[in-house]
Amino acid sequence: MKNRQVTLFGASGLIGGILIKQLTEDSSISKIKIVSRRPIKYKHKKIVFYQISFSDQKKLEKCVTDSEVVFSTIGSTNAKVKGDKNAYRKIDFDINLSIAKSCLKMKVNQFQLVSSGGADASSKNFYLKLKGEIETAVFDLKLPSVIILRPSLLLGKRNEFRFGEKIAQILMSLFSFLFSNNYKPIKATSVAKSMLKYSKIKPLGNHLIYNKEMIKDLY
Repeated sequence: MKNRQVTLFGASGLIGGILIKQLTEDSSISKIKIVSRRPIKYKHKKIVFYQISFSDQKKLEKCVTDSEVVFSTIGSTNAKVKGDKNAYRKIDFDINLSIAKSCLKMKVNQFQLVSSGGADASSKNFYLKLKGEIETAVFDLKLPSVIILRPSLLLGKRNEFRFGEKIAQILMSLFSFLFSNNYKPIKATSVAKSMLKYSKIKPLGNHLIYNKEMIKDLY
């Protein structure tokens, strides 16, 4: 299992940034396509960078062509979209679905998507409902292998400071012993490790990976 080629969307985020490092250190991977709307700082002999508009389906297809696995850690926040739910949906749903459709057309072996613990298409909570809807839409495509990860609150240093999230991280870390493994905070490194692990296993069909399945790498 050498000379594997992969594509990553969402490299500027917490999980994406960690996953890049893990991918570059993996001897089985020879080429990493990083796709972004903005320039990135990462430089490595394995990395090939594509700066594109995510609304350009043809360019999306080109970016996933010949990749064995495609990872998407793309997701927004309420603060980033300034409360605009349509803008939120365009990022978390529309872009991710376009990537998945590109994988289907270009016959990619596996697509991985980071969702959220508690995702539920029938939820009254906008965020959890949106995450549940993109999960359903991606699963309905019937790709050869789909891995959707549902982490709880992520622990790790982000590029941007999120006051509310930082307070939640501190409080939940202190009282994590009170929560079940599906709701305990989890290190972003553990999520990235799970992504790399499942990229090598490539189980056929649709699979949800819950927080409790990733939590073993927390401590």
